[in-house]
Amino acid sequence: MNIIQNWGKYFLFLFSTIRNREPFRVYPSLILDEMVKIGTNSMVIVAIVSTFIGMVTCLQTADNLVSPLVPMSVIGTICRDMTLLELAPTFTCVVLAGKVGSNLAGEIGSMRITEQIDAIDVMGINSSSYLILPKIIAACIMIPALCILAAFLSLMGGYLIGEITGAISPTDFVAGIRNGFRPFNVFFALTKSFVFAFLISTISSYKGYFTLGGALEIGQASTKAVTNSVIGILIADLILAKIMI
Repeated sequence: MNIIQNWGKYFLFLFSTIRNREPFRVYPSLILDEMVKIGTNSMVIVAIVSTFIGMVTCLQTADNLVSPLVPMSVIGTICRDMTLLELAPTFTCVVLAGKVGSNLAGEIGSMRITEQIDAIDVMGINSSSYLILPKIIAACIMIPALCILAAFLSLMGGYLIGEITGAISPTDFVAGIRNGFRPFNVFFALTKSFVFAFLISTISSYKGYFTLGGALEIGQASTKAVTNSVIGILIADLILAKIMI
């Protein structure tokens, strides 16, 4: 019963973000601020994680490619498909669920505990629309952009480590990336990242918005936001893979 109640409360919360919203002229500045917080401030961690993941993928694939009948360019093909289909959208969004999700839940939870949200409601402003909607829109714009960056840096990491270690020549790696390329995989990766961004922003905001108590409860809300966002990402990943592939 609690699960059903939480689902109902979650969907009512989503509906409240678009009901009785403020005029459109209010949102551009709010969205830009959130884009900086969510996107620009997350570029370093995304760059580091994706680059090293690409390096590890390249080295492990090369180490397991033992048959002389298989061309070396297969390493680039495997790195490309793993990056586009899973590593760039899913792994990046799991990392962002920890950074962005906990930050959103903590920020909104602090506003709830200190009664700032109540003050906004008293002024006749729809607090969920004013506070949450810009975060959702910013996340749905910036997280897919970060996933594109992650895919590029992951492939660059594989390219560089292959050349540095001699595991694969740059020519073979690039030939593998080009071989049998399916543009649909890019569309699939962007679709996944958009859905994951929506889940991260809405679940984290939901957990922070309904925080009750004090500092301890803010920490608990941040933890629940991360765990629930990761679970939502994994479930959505399975559903999208079944529907679109």
